[in-house]
Amino acid sequence: MTGATGLVGGWLVKRLLASGAEVVCLVRDWVPQSEIVSSGLIEEVRSVRGDVTDQALLERVLGEYEVVTVFHLAAQTIVPVANRNPVATFETNVAGTWALLEACRRSPRVAQVVIASSDKAYGDQDKLPYDESTPLQGRHPYDVSKSAADLIAQSYAVTYDLPVGITRCGNFYGGGDLNWSRLVPGTIRSVLRGQRPVIRSDGKFIRDYFYVEDGAAAYTFMAEQLAAHPDLRGSALNFSNEEPLSVLEMVERVLGALATDLEPEVLGEASNEIRDQRLSAARARGMGWAPLFEIDDALERTIAWYRGMFEAKS
Repeated sequence: MTGATGLVGGWLVKRLLASGAEVVCLVRDWVPQSEIVSSGLIEEVRSVRGDVTDQALLERVLGEYEVVTVFHLAAQTIVPVANRNPVATFETNVAGTWALLEACRRSPRVAQVVIASSDKAYGDQDKLPYDESTPLQGRHPYDVSKSAADLIAQSYAVTYDLPVGITRCGNFYGGGDLNWSRLVPGTIRSVLRGQRPVIRSDGKFIRDYFYVEDGAAAYTFMAEQLAAHPDLRGSALNFSNEEPLSVLEMVERVLGALATDLEPEVLGEASNEIRDQRLSAARARGMGWAPLFEIDDALERTIAWYRGMFEAKS
């Protein structure tokens, strides 16, 4: 898998190891506080250092380790970073995806490829919620990178019959997210430090918030469905709790779980971001999928993870 040191990657590794899988991870940067490293899971996987855009390396790894199922999670995932550094984002998110798909195409043992797309691939739409038939029309750099990677994955399935399935999830949150500019970890860290949390936007942006352990389960569900139903090749599935919240509502849920009286500081500075996003997960639910966690339980687990991390530092 790629992206093992990322937010969802560590939880996916944990889930795969618990199922008895032999896991091979492509790791570019060493991230000591990531879930896979801090939990010690890195010692239980085969780790290969390298970049996801290195197609020759990917082919070697797939061949030497006889990889059957591929999870592609590696990406530059921060919207403001993408706005500041579009080329680097396109290189990782788009070129990295085609390099991986081409390596898979050349590797005859690969039987399932799960590509992590995003609700951002749909771009700004008048009709909500998004379902899988909604056109992909990203406009800003991060959104475009996800639209492009998603379409490239579909093209490999249609043209080369590559066994690719695409997941489109909302905004991930959970233990292990070290990008403090993101809403949930930034809010938790501020409160644990006794500071007011900061909201970059006006607080009215609507998002689907999706817990990381549910994300990991969604990826394995997609792989299992691909194995059982070859006609799913080139298809996408939306995964969501289908409980969209405004930024301010999500912050209030976090503050409630932390039992604090601190009030958020609303900056109203966010730009080049979609205002309203919500996913329909009806297709996945019809196939037997359902989220494992309610939001309040997920937030309690998330807060416990960060408390443990900060206590270990003190």
